[in-house]
Amino acid sequence: MTRRTDWAESDAHPGGPAGVGETWPDGGSWGGREDGEGRSFDGRRAGGDEGGSRPRGGRGRRRRGFGEPSAEDEGAPSSSRAEREASSGDPAERARAICLRLLTGTPRTRKQLADALRKREIPDDVAEEVLSRFEEVRLIDDSAFADAWVESRHHGRGLARRALAQELRTKGVDPALIDEAVAQLDSEQEETTARELVDRKLRATRGLDRDKRIRRLAGMLARKGYSQGMALRVVRQALEEEGEDTEFLGEDGEF
Repeated sequence: MTRRTDWAESDAHPGGPAGVGETWPDGGSWGGREDGEGRSFDGRRAGGDEGGSRPRGGRGRRRRGFGEPSAEDEGAPSSSRAEREASSGDPAERARAICLRLLTGTPRTRKQLADALRKREIPDDVAEEVLSRFEEVRLIDDSAFADAWVESRHHGRGLARRALAQELRTKGVDPALIDEAVAQLDSEQEETTARELVDRKLRATRGLDRDKRIRRLAGMLARKGYSQGMALRVVRQALEEEGEDTEFLGEDGEF
């Protein structure tokens, strides 16, 4: 990929691949958030600015990210003038107003819009007709959504293919489209990104016990969807360059 997007990055990681205390599919476990990770891949802290400070005026609000549901998607009363005007008339008109309003702020998948229409009690047959028409005119494009999601979340958060695929599944993207989107990333690019993530974290672990450094660095990569083998291999290389003894690790980074 050669293009980066400027969409806002969400700090939420729905259905994440390897959270606290979880294991890699290929074995091993790195429990506990020992790294206290709060910094995104591009150097910003979640919910704050470059230095981690909160926005002026108190806590502020977390910025809604690309494709992330709003409060309105969760069933809150609509405040759209167009929707209010259509509410007492044709349900198809109301459905169109709802979809147009939701698509104004950020791209959505067909499933996200279908869920929003269902919460507003739009009849299924009407919703199906409206959503199909939106697809025809490319206002809904799950393939483009998946491509943009992969590019944005990989560059912005350093997520690996497995984590990206899981996120897209939670948004109802067709498995075939997910496979095409994550195919944008290859193993070499994943490993390059993993090394960049480790390099950014390495300084903060200096002075700690060697095993604790490994747990923190590898655990950070696990939570972003990297396999155990790749994570430990990248960590081993980084520590060797600092002069750490890593002979106790196997060739593939395994203990």
